Amino acid sequence: MTSKMLLASLLLGSTQAFVPAAFRLSRTTPLYSTVEDEVSARTGKPTGTSFLPEETVERAKKGNPTEKAKIAKDPSSAWVDIYEYARKIREGEMTWEEVEKADLDTRLKYVGMLHRNKRTPGQFMMRMKVPNGIVNSDQMRFFSKCVEPYGDEMGVIDITTRQNIQLRGVKIEDAADIIDGLHARNLTSIQSALDSVRNMVGSPLAGIDDQELVDTREICNALNDLVSFDPVTETRGNPQWANLPRKFNIAVSGSRDDYAHTHINDIGLQPCPHAETGEMGFNVVLGGYMSIKRVAHSVESNMWVKADRNSVVTLAEAILRIFRDESERKDRQKARLMWLVEKYGVEEFREAVVKEVESYDRGVKIEAHQPAPTDTFERRELLGVHKQPQEGKVRVGVLVPTGRLSKKECNEIADLADKYSEGEVRFTVEQNVILPNVDEDKVDELLAEPCVNGDSRLKINAGFIEGNVVSCTGAQFCGLALIETKLNAENIGKKLEELVSVDRPIRIHWTGCPNSCGQVQVADIGLMGGPARKEIDGKMKAVPGVKIFVGGKIGEESHLALEPYKSGVPLAEEELLPVLVEILKKEFGATDK
Repeated sequence: MTSKMLLASLLLGSTQAFVPAAFRLSRTTPLYSTVEDEVSARTGKPTGTSFLPEETVERAKKGNPTEKAKIAKDPSSAWVDIYEYARKIREGEMTWEEVEKADLDTRLKYVGMLHRNKRTPGQFMMRMKVPNGIVNSDQMRFFSKCVEPYGDEMGVIDITTRQNIQLRGVKIEDAADIIDGLHARNLTSIQSALDSVRNMVGSPLAGIDDQELVDTREICNALNDLVSFDPVTETRGNPQWANLPRKFNIAVSGSRDDYAHTHINDIGLQPCPHAETGEMGFNVVLGGYMSIKRVAHSVESNMWVKADRNSVVTLAEAILRIFRDESERKDRQKARLMWLVEKYGVEEFREAVVKEVESYDRGVKIEAHQPAPTDTFERRELLGVHKQPQEGKVRVGVLVPTGRLSKKECNEIADLADKYSEGEVRFTVEQNVILPNVDEDKVDELLAEPCVNGDSRLKINAGFIEGNVVSCTGAQFCGLALIETKLNAENIGKKLEELVSVDRPIRIHWTGCPNSCGQVQVADIGLMGGPARKEIDGKMKAVPGVKIFVGGKIGEESHLALEPYKSGVPLAEEELLPVLVEILKKEFGATDK
């Protein structure tokens, strides 16, 4: 054992606060014999940079400020540094203002800590990893407990458009205990932000769907372990993927409904049987993403793999390796997979992936795209009460307006889960909740629960408009947002529900800025924060406003609405409501109530 390896082994004994209790390092476990000279004395693991080819490191050294920050100090250091900062702040040795700026604004994102400096200095959004969007009641109560110290306005919980959880208001001094609590509950926040593979999106109906083609749960968990679980030390935090050029999204669809929205992910896995053998597998689409510079629909890759753990993990690893080592390190706006696919050419990129997979020698074969079904299929609804294939069981979809949960509401969902769904809670990319495996003879009792009736924000039988509102974080917490989205989205959704009737769900998405975290281009109606002008006291003055997009589609006929339908519409309710009512009537057949 080299001196560096010995030091790393000793340090693991004193820094195991970031290690899940179930995954403590055995003292007989060998440490990184292939990269022993790059083991970090801080973490006992190789640095993320050590996995990069020399050519990539040189490009990163000349790259954008984020790349230079990662070269100056490896982002994996945050896995231990967060504990040191928390201790020093608690003991009065330092304040959050004294944290190194590159740590505060960049590297701490590798433990899921995103500083909201413009809106809430010293407080962070903390992002989880919740593969396939499945949690339990104990975890829900823990989320609530985590934000309890920060008050009703700051301490809230958000369900995201990646079936994930974000905690608001977190302070550095509390982060270590939160991470330990997550690990004790088989969750993590490590590698959930910045240049990491983000939360694995799967089917919210996995295992309870009579039209299921693939149960996505095992695959999502396997992919999550690939990117954020270290197989050498058996701890959270995989340095192999700790220095990607940009974030990376993976979605695994389980049925023709495509509840995972594969068309806007870097890797989208669409279930499809092999035309000759009938074996179930995935057609692979690549490069979908949304950003301030570009919004791109995924492209077909002409790849199909079997729907088993080995095949999917091997494919993802191959694509990630190529992306990590070859993608852009200078212009972050061009550091997404689509740009690399286009640089190669789709067929040439396919050839590179096939060659990479074959080099792993795991028996995985990539075949050509398989013909998808062409008959008419109608995407099914997730809210409300629906039968499961399991005898006597139903799933119950609960509206969580804009995904925003108070501590009380988070606990109420946990209570409902304990009482009706054996403690299980599932999130959807529409930011709502599903209670699975509810006894059919308990439905009436569930529907009568006070927390889903009366003035409660939570609803089971929500309307076609209010039940399909999605929103980004908005200006309350996000410094990029031009408008407040969550409150406006919820209020406008309610008003529209009162004003008009529609004969099908109308998806209305809100996003505060052109980054489109609220995914307005996939919505029936999308509202993006932007400039507007309004006459005030006889003069035209700048006011908060929106661009409106119309006609996005999801599912098998996915389509992105890339051009605004209308721009410069003032955000004020008296200006915006009439415009939205007109669009609903003209484009979606709405009628006055």
